[in-house]
Amino acid sequence: MTEADIITIGRDAIWITLKLSSPMLILGLLVGLIISIFQTTTSIQEQTLTFVPKLVVILLSLIVFASWLIQTMIDYTLNLFNMISKI
Repeated sequence: MTEADIITIGRDAIWITLKLSSPMLILGLLVGLIISIFQTTTSIQEQTLTFVPKLVVILLSLIVFASWLIQTMIDYTLNLFNMISKI
């Protein structure tokens, strides 16, 4: 295994991590933004108001994207095992 292979594995691991976490992060960001705009327009300054909707949306997005997340992790793991078998 060369240094280029190690760098490729590291780069792919970072890319997969970003790819897998992005749906939940983007949806959490959008819900937080919408609730912040609502709080600003109604002058409600409750800190816990943003926590529960974000938590619910992130959990729902995990359920919705679960099959894609698992399939992506399986593909990456199989790719790693194939790289190991080539050594």
